[in-house]
Amino acid sequence: MLFKRHPHLLAATTIPALTLLLPAALLSSCQQKRPETQATATPATAPTTTTPDSAASGSRKYLARPLIKDIYTADPSAHVFNGKIYIYPSHDIETGMPENDNGDHFAMRDYHILSMDSIGGKVTDHGVALDTKDIPWAGRQLWAPDAAFKNGTYYLYFPVKDKQDVFRIGVATSKSPTGPFKAQPQPIPGSLSIDPAVFTDTDGKTYMYMGGIWGGQLQRWRTGKYDASKPKEQEPGPQEAALGPKMARLSDNMLTFAEPVKEVQILGADGKPFLSGDNKHRFFEGGWLHKYNGKYYFSYSTGDTHLLVYATGDSPYGPFTYQGVIMNPVEGWTTHHSIVEVNGKWYIFYHDTELSGKTWLRNVKVTELKRQPDGRIETINP
Repeated sequence: MLFKRHPHLLAATTIPALTLLLPAALLSSCQQKRPETQATATPATAPTTTTPDSAASGSRKYLARPLIKDIYTADPSAHVFNGKIYIYPSHDIETGMPENDNGDHFAMRDYHILSMDSIGGKVTDHGVALDTKDIPWAGRQLWAPDAAFKNGTYYLYFPVKDKQDVFRIGVATSKSPTGPFKAQPQPIPGSLSIDPAVFTDTDGKTYMYMGGIWGGQLQRWRTGKYDASKPKEQEPGPQEAALGPKMARLSDNMLTFAEPVKEVQILGADGKPFLSGDNKHRFFEGGWLHKYNGKYYFSYSTGDTHLLVYATGDSPYGPFTYQGVIMNPVEGWTTHHSIVEVNGKWYIFYHDTELSGKTWLRNVKVTELKRQPDGRIETINP
């Protein structure tokens, strides 16, 4: 979710992202083609539809087109419920806030849920499903969510800063996959950081993975308690073990953790954890777990090197051994995804900045995920 100015930024991002460095006056062409950016732009009572296609936008070629163009969306968590595809993304808005390394310009305030009957079909925006003002403990910044279904109820898991400006994970419930969702009065006890990803195994047990460094605040939890004195971008030293994502099994009621939060180990081919300085392999944010042929695939973003990578293991608890790159850098600084099976094929949902050229105004996309016979994922050039 985060933006940081790095010396290699120009090499890691595509040309439209360079507009971030230009004076505002030079961005008028991007602004003219922007969709509206208010948080309540699409009323819940009047869904909108758009049909994706595979044509190029202008002179730049893209692997896929935005699923919806009426609002900005990012961080798509996709699920199949009752034979239909539902997408739970962030809702990007233009706030006019200056960019900073803490990600304050990602000041999202609500969620819109999208649905589609099939890949390549019409996409429906079901309007506002949850708003920050309806979360009793929330302060600001409603970042990347996920969802699950169990016990006849749909659960929406979301990270938002509390009134002390600390990211926690909350949960809201609904009898409909599109909401509206009603938030619990308090965050999940023991939850922390950002990017909840919820996985239900074939035995019915459900797990949550969470965490993101820098503005995601994971580095401030190194002692097990939140340390506000830690610099917002501090990581362990380059030769120290990198911070891993956190995880816990959810209780049967899906509202609390059934066990203490644990750190997930991600190992290299040598069986050793990655070092913090190895930013092409170490975990940054945006974890996701899926299962294929009995193997658990944990995928994540490397953040400042803009890769989506994956590691595999034999248990939802890990450890997971690094396997390779799923997707090369998208247009824009952030990269965040989900992977889901639809009618026997696998797809990756992701985002870039095709519509705006601005890293904080993104659009979700989907493309097929292909594997080699041994289960290895083929690298995608978006």
